Amino acid sequence: QVQLVESGGGLVQPGGSLRLSCAASGSIFSIHVMGWFRQAPGKQQRELVAQIISGVTTNYADSVKGRFSIFRDTIKNTVALQMDSLKPEDTAVYYCNAQGNGLTYWGQGTQVTVSS
Repeated sequence: QVQLVESGGGLVQPGGSLRLSCAASGSIFSIHVMGWFRQAPGKQQRELVAQIISGVTTNYADSVKGRFSIFRDTIKNTVALQMDSLKPEDTAVYYCNAQGNGLTYWGQGTQVTVSS
C-alpha cells in the first residue's frame, strides 16, 4: 500500500506560479511511475498533466508543455510539479498519482485556482 499526500495548492493570478508537492510513504519500492492529474470544474474525467517514469522519462499534456515541469526526488520519495505562466484554464483539483505492480494510488487532491 502507498499513501500520497499533496501540498502547495492555492489561489494565484494569471501569469503567476505555484509549486505542488506530493510525499509518498508505504510500499514505495513498488512505484515506477509518479505524476499529476487534474479535474477541472464541471468535468467528470481526470486528465494527465505530467508524469515521470522510472525517475527519468517525462510526459506532459500538450496544454502545459513549456509551462509546467515535473521533478522526482527518489531519496525523499517526493514528486513536485512546478507550474509557471498559469492560466485560468489551469484551475482544477490536482491529484498526485503513483503506479506500480499493476496498482494505482491517488492523493486526496489539492485545489489550484487561477483568477484575478
